[in-house]
Amino acid sequence: MTWRDCRLGDVLTLMRGHDLPADSRQDGDVPVVSSSGITGYHSEAKATAPGVVTGRYGTLGEVFYLEQDYWPLNTALYVVDFKGTDPRFAAYFLRNVLRYYQSDKAAVPGVDRNVLHEIKVRTPEPKTQMKIADLLSAYDDLMENNRRRMRLLEEAARLLYQEWFVRLRFPGHEHARLCDGIPEGWERRRIGDIADCVGGGTPSTTVSAYWDGGENTWVTPTDVTRNKYIVLLDSAKKITEAGLKNSSAKLVPPHAVLMTSRASVGFFAIAGRDVCTNQGFISVVPQDAVFSTFLLFHLMERVEEIRTMGSGSTYPEVSRGKFREFQVLIPPRRFVVDFDEQATLLLKQIRVLKQQNQKLRAARDLLLPRLMSGEIQL
Repeated sequence: MTWRDCRLGDVLTLMRGHDLPADSRQDGDVPVVSSSGITGYHSEAKATAPGVVTGRYGTLGEVFYLEQDYWPLNTALYVVDFKGTDPRFAAYFLRNVLRYYQSDKAAVPGVDRNVLHEIKVRTPEPKTQMKIADLLSAYDDLMENNRRRMRLLEEAARLLYQEWFVRLRFPGHEHARLCDGIPEGWERRRIGDIADCVGGGTPSTTVSAYWDGGENTWVTPTDVTRNKYIVLLDSAKKITEAGLKNSSAKLVPPHAVLMTSRASVGFFAIAGRDVCTNQGFISVVPQDAVFSTFLLFHLMERVEEIRTMGSGSTYPEVSRGKFREFQVLIPPRRFVVDFDEQATLLLKQIRVLKQQNQKLRAARDLLLPRLMSGEIQL
């Protein structure tokens, strides 16, 4: 197996992405790729597949591989010349390089493509590149298969909710009497009457005792907006018991519905464990836990209505006081119980698949540097 010492610029050439304001986008199936991955679609491509894209600012090290033509945004860098490098290998290779990249921009970490091109690297011959890419791709293929299954399971739960509680085709609906469009036995309630609406808080970030060695999962809106699935298992940030005691943050139980209430209002997740949140949330904790999945989907169905409740000139925010007055149509408990049993089974399967993906990702990331250094020979 032959490896050569060279510059990153000898392996591939990176270029800055292209502007595409949201109001200039047209309906299409071309992925629009930013520093955080696919963020939308457009009718026109700016780069041809295969594609390798990474972010220029923010969290460094994320690399995205695309198998269809795409539009890279100006927040990203993308490969315009693979110089004979296997494209799949190039994606893993670049990810490994960025693991060790240190930006000189203290305030907003960034990637300078000209600096990247000068980084000294070692790369194997094409045959070994393909073997490495095949091995690492096996992990990514398994994770993508799990992601597809999670999307289908989540959609099944959503469709079940819509069938029973939006279209009102619940079990026995043929015999139900309606009064003003509402089935007999159903009632409108304030959400504050059936659930506790818990705010969040942030301990001082300058006190190490609040963060170092923390065991309590601390969630920010980014954890939810990037989660993509409605079950939230974990977050990268933890706080200590001292952090909890010295802030307004509170632990909420695994069945709590997390709703972003500030800036990006109306993103949801259901907590997969005890968590606490920063001040950008309202955590909905039903007084009867069996209502958790029902309320999750009910609130998701009415997200646009919830967003109109936001106020504030700089960052729209939904106050807990206003949210407590939000009206919820509550069906008889037996329907909620039946829905909870079926939806919870689907959500548990999603949780298992997410846990599998965490293990697969950890195994892949453990192999990555060892393969790229030649420590593991293929």
